[in-house]
Amino acid sequence: MSLRAAIDALQPEMTAWRHDLHAHPEMGFEEHRTSDRVAALLEGWGIEVHRGLGGTGVVGVLRGRPGNRAIGLRADMDALPMQEETGLPYASTAPGVMHACGHDGHTTMLLGAAKYLAQTRNFSGTVHLIFQPAEEGLAGAKAMLDDGLFERFPCDAVYGLHNEPGLPLGQVAVRAGTVLAAVDYFSVTVVGRASHGAQPHKGIDTISVTAAIIGALQQVVARQVDPLQTAVISVGRIQGGTSDIIIPERVSFSGSVRTLVPEVRDQVEAAFRRAAEGTAMAMGARVEIEYRRAYPPTINTPAEAERAALAAGALLGEGALRRTDPPITAGEDFAFLLERCPGAYVLFGQAQEGRFAISPHNSHYEFNDALLPLGASYLAQLAEQELS
Repeated sequence: MSLRAAIDALQPEMTAWRHDLHAHPEMGFEEHRTSDRVAALLEGWGIEVHRGLGGTGVVGVLRGRPGNRAIGLRADMDALPMQEETGLPYASTAPGVMHACGHDGHTTMLLGAAKYLAQTRNFSGTVHLIFQPAEEGLAGAKAMLDDGLFERFPCDAVYGLHNEPGLPLGQVAVRAGTVLAAVDYFSVTVVGRASHGAQPHKGIDTISVTAAIIGALQQVVARQVDPLQTAVISVGRIQGGTSDIIIPERVSFSGSVRTLVPEVRDQVEAAFRRAAEGTAMAMGARVEIEYRRAYPPTINTPAEAERAALAAGALLGEGALRRTDPPITAGEDFAFLLERCPGAYVLFGQAQEGRFAISPHNSHYEFNDALLPLGASYLAQLAEQELS
């Protein structure tokens, strides 16, 4: 039986695993049930299991025939702080927590590949199965690295994937170089002077100052960054005030910055600070700025991107590969792994017959179970191809 046929036969089992994970989502560094489930399945297939890296991370070590090479295959496990509104029969049972990015699917695909590889062991060397916590803004990959991931489980290359609702099922975006953006987070507090809403001239209006700063920040992107480069500044939260008739002493806002190249990342941070501080000063207020560099850009190494394309093409055909799609401005902490080890991160399309096209981080997002055997086959194909 071919690799693809063998993993296709696992689809009912994989679907059951995913629906179970989907119904029991857990936030970053809290994936206790998920990691228990993953570890139990791996151990049941005779795979050596290591726990505790990055808190709730799991690494399975699978050895094939004698060989000196090793690769890492990574899946993320965490969910998002969202109330699910899909109405699915296996919807989240955890109030305010949802698998709205498909990490339940990614974990399931790696489990499917693990079960197949444990049964066949048609490779020479070692496969490290990396089940990572806390991808969503908490840098779980870095936490695993800080706990000695690559010292304890050295890899010649590491590979990851993500579902992509913007592409049809059966298509794969793969390219060398930058594929995802750097992500930085900011929190700004505007400090003025409180006053009665009827007498704004006796205070310093932090609401007005905040609005002016947010407008100035958009001018950073529109007028200070080269239009052929990419930068995004998005404010996600504004908090301030206790009454309709009081101009508040303090207003806070926070959000994220996305860039693709280090030079623009540096430029935008400097311009951000100038815009916020200068606008506040001009209006008589002051600002307190916290600016945190979170994730570096996700940069595929050329040789490994080509190896990923070779594996995907072997399964789906060369015509399924999208080699020239531009980078996207989402971020990924898989970038930390790629800073330490050659590798590649690819996007698997999942849209099908008018469904499964809602973007991640949406309360109506739905993962396509038809993608499970494709992703699992790709990961298993990589192991057999790279450790042949």
